[in-house]
Amino acid sequence: MPVGFSGQTPVAMRISSRAHYGLRMMTELAKAHGGPPLSLAEIGRREAMPLAYLEQLVAPLRRAGMVEGTRGLHGGYRLARPPQDVTVLEIVELMEGPVAPVECLAENYQPGSCSREPECLSRPLWGRLQQAVEQVLGGTTLSDMMREPSSLEPECPVANLPIQREMRQPAGV
Repeated sequence: MPVGFSGQTPVAMRISSRAHYGLRMMTELAKAHGGPPLSLAEIGRREAMPLAYLEQLVAPLRRAGMVEGTRGLHGGYRLARPPQDVTVLEIVELMEGPVAPVECLAENYQPGSCSREPECLSRPLWGRLQQAVEQVLGGTTLSDMMREPSSLEPECPVANLPIQREMRQPAGV
């Protein structure tokens, strides 16, 4: 069970624990940027995350050139680029793959694969959601994450997205 979570509440959409933990690990490395490397054990202690899971997460980050490892007694990991040059979207896509709220918006979707495609009225909505998520995650860097959390809210690009709200009365009212 994730740290700080006490119940089982069903959710419609969720970021995987792999992406969530990967981001948490990267924020620890961002906080330590410019200093000595951080061991996975230290990151695990700070974030209450299992060492074995961190070992799985660091491999793709290293292969992608997002982190660098140093061996030895005082070894560990550090960011390969400054925190202001690493976006949350890069981390999420590396951990999970491209953002796609529905199958027909995935990169590998073959147009015409869905028989409902010509008359589908929900695909544009999911496309807007995909754009909003990519815009927020792509516009947020590790450096931004280290600031006071409330400082991210006023600049949230989703606040300006057009949303059509129509109030409908229940039948018979």
